[in-house]
Amino acid sequence: MASKPGILTDWPWKPLGSFKYMILAPWITSSVYSIIVKEWDNVNLMILPLMLWRALHNQLWISLSRYRTAVGTNRIVDKAIEFDQVDRESSWDDQILFNAILFYLINKYIPGASHLPLWRMDGVVIIILLHAGVVEFIYYWLHRALHHHYLYSRYHSHHHSSIVTEPITSVIHPFAEHIAYYALFAIPGLTTVLTGTASLVSIAGYSTYIDFMNNMGHCNFELVPNSFFSIFPPLKYLMYTPSFHSLHHTQFRTNYSLFMPIYDYIYGTTDKYSDTLYENSLKRKEDSPNVVHLTHLTTPDSIYHIRLGFASLASKPYTSAWYLRLVWPITLWSMMLTWIFRGTFVVERNRFDQLLLQTWAITKYKVQYQLKWQKESINNLIDEAVLEADEKERNIVQSEELNKYGEAYVERHPKLKVKLVDGSSLAVAVLLNSIPKGTTGVLLRGKLSKVASAVASALCQRGIQVAVSRDDEYENLDKSFGAKSEGKLVMSKSYSSYKIWLVGDELTEEEQRKAAKGTLFIPFSQFPPRKLRKDCFYHTTPAMQTPTALENVDSCENWLPRRVMSVWRIAGIVHGLEGWEEHECGSTMSNIDKVWEACLKHGFQPLY
Repeated sequence: MASKPGILTDWPWKPLGSFKYMILAPWITSSVYSIIVKEWDNVNLMILPLMLWRALHNQLWISLSRYRTAVGTNRIVDKAIEFDQVDRESSWDDQILFNAILFYLINKYIPGASHLPLWRMDGVVIIILLHAGVVEFIYYWLHRALHHHYLYSRYHSHHHSSIVTEPITSVIHPFAEHIAYYALFAIPGLTTVLTGTASLVSIAGYSTYIDFMNNMGHCNFELVPNSFFSIFPPLKYLMYTPSFHSLHHTQFRTNYSLFMPIYDYIYGTTDKYSDTLYENSLKRKEDSPNVVHLTHLTTPDSIYHIRLGFASLASKPYTSAWYLRLVWPITLWSMMLTWIFRGTFVVERNRFDQLLLQTWAITKYKVQYQLKWQKESINNLIDEAVLEADEKERNIVQSEELNKYGEAYVERHPKLKVKLVDGSSLAVAVLLNSIPKGTTGVLLRGKLSKVASAVASALCQRGIQVAVSRDDEYENLDKSFGAKSEGKLVMSKSYSSYKIWLVGDELTEEEQRKAAKGTLFIPFSQFPPRKLRKDCFYHTTPAMQTPTALENVDSCENWLPRRVMSVWRIAGIVHGLEGWEEHECGSTMSNIDKVWEACLKHGFQPLY
C-alpha cells in the first residue's frame, strides 16, 4: 500500500476476495452465447485463451526467476524477500482480469474489433512504430511524473515497496495506475483496429511482448548475454536488461524508461552504474552454500506449494486446495517428468549470520519412498547429492530411514568432508520439551523410529511411564533400553488411559477414535497425523520458531506456520553455526542437552 493511498487505489473487486474470478462469468457466458447462437467471431473466441496464456506466461517467469535467484548465478541484488512482499504481490492476476474485461468491451463496442484476420504485416509495423515512438515516450514522462512526491506517496510508492524485484512486481500497482497504463498500451492496438490493419497475431503478440519485457526486466538475475550488444550495438538503446531496471528500484531517480533505454539517454537520467552492474551480474557465479537441507516432494499437489510453484500458496501452510483439481493434467504431467528426469534441484536460499543455506529437493514423492522397488533409485539420488555437497566442502542435512539415517553414505564414502546430520537429537529435545509438565505417562503409537526410541528412553529415565500396545514394540524397546527403562516401559491395551500420545507414521484412524476426549497428539515423525478428532488437540511435527536474523524467508515449510522450521532442518544450521565436526547419523546421536542449549542460544524458540 502507498504511504498516502489516493483515490482508486484498490481494485473494484477486492471485497470479493478469491471469488473475484466470478466477475468474468457474465462476459464469458455472453461470449459463448454469441459464438454459438449468433455468429462465429475469432476475436471473441481468442480472449479467454489469451488471458490463460498470460497467466501461464507470468507463472513460468516467476518459477524461473525464483529458481535462478536461489541458485545465485547472475543474481543482481542480494537483499532478502520476506512474507510482506509476497502478500503485497499476491494480487498480480488482478490486471489480467482487468485486461480481459477491456478486451470484451472493445470487441463488443469498437467498430472493426471483431472478425480480425490472422495476420497483417502493415498492422504489425504500425504497432512497432507506435510503441517505440509514442508509448515509450509518453510512458517515460508519465513515469517521471509518478515519482513526483505527490503522486509517488499516493500511488507509485506501492510498486517501489519491492526493492528486490520478482517478475510479478512489474504489475503490482494501484488500480488508478493500471488505468493509465492500459490507456497508454491500448494506443497501438486501437489504432490498428480503427485503421483496419489489426490482426490476431498483432494483438496477441503485442500483449505477449509487454508481459515478456515486464517480467524479464523485474527478474533479479541477468539473462541478456553480452553478445547481443556486441553483434548489434544500437540494441543497448532499444532494449533494457534486468540489471538496468533493477537500478531504478534501488536508486529511484534513474532509469525511468519502459523497455527502451533510449529516452533515459536522451534526457540524461541513465544511471552511471548501469553498465558496471550489468557486467558484474553476468560474471556472478553459482552460490556455494555452507549448509544444505535435503528434502523431497510430498503429495502430487506439493509441486504448487513449494517456493518455485505458486508464490501465494507457498507463503501459507500446506492445505489441500479444491481448485488444484482443475489443473490435474498439469499435476499428472509434472509427476511423469519427475519420474523420467531424476535428480535434485535448488528450492530455496536463506542466510543466517555468516552461513549461506540452501534447500535441495529430490524429484521423488512421499509415496515413492514407501515403495521397495524405488529404494535403490532414491538412495542413488541422495548419494549423488551428498557427493555434490562434498565437492563444495559443505554440510548437508538429510533424514532418511532408507539409508540408516545417513550411515550408509558414511560407510560408502569414508573420506567424506561434509558432515551428515539427521537431526534426531534436536527432534528428541523438542519432543521432550513439548510434553506438558506434570505428565506421568504417555502412549507411544505409530511406526517406531530412531527418534521415537530415544524419546521413550529419555522419558523412562525421567520417571515418566511409556506405554506401548504391541508385543513386538515392547520387546524391541525393552531390549534396547535394558536397565535404562527404570521399569517405566509397560504394555497397555487401554488407549483411553493416556491423555498424551506420541504418534508417528502408520497411526491408524481406528486408534485415533479410541483416544479419550481431550487427548493431545504429539507427532515424532516428519509427517503429521490426519486430524480426525475435533475434541482432541494436535501438535505440529517437531519444529521451532526461527529468529529474525534468518533472512529471505518467504515460504512455509510444508504445513508449518510462517517462520517456523522443522527441527531436522534447524539441526543442520546449528551444526554449522557451532562448527561441530562429528556426523549425526546411523545409530549415533549428539548430546541432547548440548544441541538444545545451542539452538536456544542462536535464537530458535520452542512453539509450546
